[in-house]
Amino acid sequence: MPLVSADLPRAPGFSAGFRAAWRSVLAYVIIGTYIGIGALAHDFGFSVWWVMASTVLVWAGPAQVILITALAAGATPLETALAVSLSSVRLLPLVISLLPLLNHPRIRHRDLVLPAHFTAVSLWIEALRLLPAVPRELRVSFANGLGLSFMLAALAGTGFGYYLATSLPPWLTAGLLFLTPMSFLISTTRNCRFLVDWLALAFGLVLGPLLAWGKLELDILWAGLAAGSAAYGVHRLRGAFK
Repeated sequence: MPLVSADLPRAPGFSAGFRAAWRSVLAYVIIGTYIGIGALAHDFGFSVWWVMASTVLVWAGPAQVILITALAAGATPLETALAVSLSSVRLLPLVISLLPLLNHPRIRHRDLVLPAHFTAVSLWIEALRLLPAVPRELRVSFANGLGLSFMLAALAGTGFGYYLATSLPPWLTAGLLFLTPMSFLISTTRNCRFLVDWLALAFGLVLGPLLAWGKLELDILWAGLAAGSAAYGVHRLRGAFK
């Protein structure tokens, strides 16, 4: 059954997306993760307004950690921008795969800018799961409601973490930051449908730690490329021998 009726205006699409986000475990994982990011920013001497603005503008937890730690370590703005960009380029394939689900003959290109900005792994996972049940003309507003909810969760977590920083032990901050990759792993396994999905996940789980242990630069990027390519190669070979 569709989440929203096709003959309703755009507002119900937005409200349905807003409500759907709070029914997802990812909203609460985001709060926990950003408590860690807020505490990290406090420890490095950044203001609460600065870290709040970076949450809205950067909108990617790992990239924010890079931004905070790089600036605190004395990196130049250009070096920091390059590092953040290299970290965030992983989100481009997510945007590319999501926009066709949002597109509609009556959609203007500028209508896709906001959902493209909201697209992080959390929104991408939930949008792929929920959007097929939403009428196409309401999908952009639904995605905006979903994305805004996740961003509000992040801002709440950032504020809590910043003001709780003096009472949070370092091991708890680290554990909160670890919530995001673990939630993504669990959500990814839930969305695996075919052998190629499971192979890509398995190859990535093996290659990622190995490349990190070898201190290879851009280890996550290379692990993703290698694991995905290897899984696709096995998939094609399996098809050829059927």
